Amino acid sequence: MHLGLIGLGRMGANMAQRLAHHGIDVTGYGRPPLPMLPDEPRIRIVPSLDELLAALPSPRIVWLMVPAGDATEENVTALAARLGAGDLVIDGGNAFYRDSQRRAQYLAERGVGFLDAGVSGGVWGLTEGYGLMVGGERAQFERILPIVQALAPAPDKGWVYCGPVGAGHFTKMVHNGIEYGLMQAYAEGFALLDARKDLKLPLGEIAEAWRHGTVIRSWLLDLAAGALADPAALAQVGARIADSGEGRWTAREAIDLGIPAPVISAALMTRFASQGADDFGARLLAIVRNAFGGHALPPREPPPGR
Repeated sequence: MHLGLIGLGRMGANMAQRLAHHGIDVTGYGRPPLPMLPDEPRIRIVPSLDELLAALPSPRIVWLMVPAGDATEENVTALAARLGAGDLVIDGGNAFYRDSQRRAQYLAERGVGFLDAGVSGGVWGLTEGYGLMVGGERAQFERILPIVQALAPAPDKGWVYCGPVGAGHFTKMVHNGIEYGLMQAYAEGFALLDARKDLKLPLGEIAEAWRHGTVIRSWLLDLAAGALADPAALAQVGARIADSGEGRWTAREAIDLGIPAPVISAALMTRFASQGADDFGARLLAIVRNAFGGHALPPREPPPGR
């Protein structure tokens, strides 16, 4: 099987390697600077979109792994002008699901298929596998099943066909909203522990103990424990947590549907409030986001007047 991959950032480059390790040929294209990829005979990097498409057997399969918004729109437009009947585009970015539905219709008018794939796993996906949530026509999904199974943690685990076009990105949107709430709960809990200086609570040891046997154990707690094990590094991180869009979309969708989502909404508002704040919980959130997604760590700013 041969896949064209557009976007060779943190996740795209790792996905190319995981696919190659599972016997899938990858021709990749991305804007420089590109990451250094290991010498892998199944991966070929080309300098242009036209060369990527020329390298793929027909019918072609092209996976987009670029930021949601303008970058996705530009690439879909460029592919629509170059692909033909029977070709397939997969959008693996965190696009808004209504945009994915519109793009699917735009490509369908040209005979080109479209799948929207929510991808979770961050910078750990190369070794641990990716969680995949895919929407679109079932026949198109079956066509890429070997790719999905190669990317997933196991051939029979960690992936789900969610339904028609838009279902994959809608599911990933809600996934990320839940992520906001879980991270916020951990941040608030450890901030409470940190506030009782008189008790001299060993936060790193508490987090490590909670990882085993407790009802609140999770991968996010694993990452938080890693951050709390190095208090000096945590102290250098700024308390500014960016939101990349999915939390806003989830909160708006909850309002539109009349579904109460107070935890997700409050977690989103807390991220807004973190801009310019300097509290322990926000700094922990920032370092956990970096641990799973490679998001940039803001430097800690000195207090006003210093």
